[in-house]
Amino acid sequence: MAKIVSIHPENPQDRLINQVVDVLNGRGVIAYPTESGYALGCLLDNKQGAERIRQLRRLPEDHDFTLMCRDLKNLAEYAIVDNSAFRYLKTHVPGPFTFILPATKEVPRRLQNPKRKTIGLRVSPNHIVQALLEKLPEPLMSVSLILPGEDLPMTDAWSIDEELGHGLDLIVDGGYSGHEPTTVIDLTNEEPVVVRQGQGEPAA
Repeated sequence: MAKIVSIHPENPQDRLINQVVDVLNGRGVIAYPTESGYALGCLLDNKQGAERIRQLRRLPEDHDFTLMCRDLKNLAEYAIVDNSAFRYLKTHVPGPFTFILPATKEVPRRLQNPKRKTIGLRVSPNHIVQALLEKLPEPLMSVSLILPGEDLPMTDAWSIDEELGHGLDLIVDGGYSGHEPTTVIDLTNEEPVVVRQGQGEPAA
């Protein structure tokens, strides 16, 4: 089973965050809490980790991964953001949203949508996520932890360990997380398009 590290959701302990960072830098795959359920993650250049995540979630080859970014500036390194998209993003990050945008050359082609060359991006207000990203050189490559056949993400570490612990290196126990997934917004056109309505309430 995976190692479980319990981290305070409001005041993440630095030494425990460092343990998680060490696992990620060692090519590990983790489960971690966000404000909209738990997610699976590994570092951007961890090709083997990405395949492990695909297998755990039983994802098709064309499933879009999401890059969990530290802030809007970090997001703009991995996506092509025009002025109108930037203004929209400023009113929605951090928050429970996933944005679909054209990927920059910093995003490995294997992670981009094969037809549209897009990537999903998030900036989470979760304190544990922010503490992790402060210590990582790149975004976390992530997918929501939604089991095959389910519609909602998993919300606690111990259930995750029972279901998927055999395939993970570490589970971050950050307490109960929200059960509703993010709202997905496509910003590749002139007007934002809501692809999936979730927890976030998009502004006009």
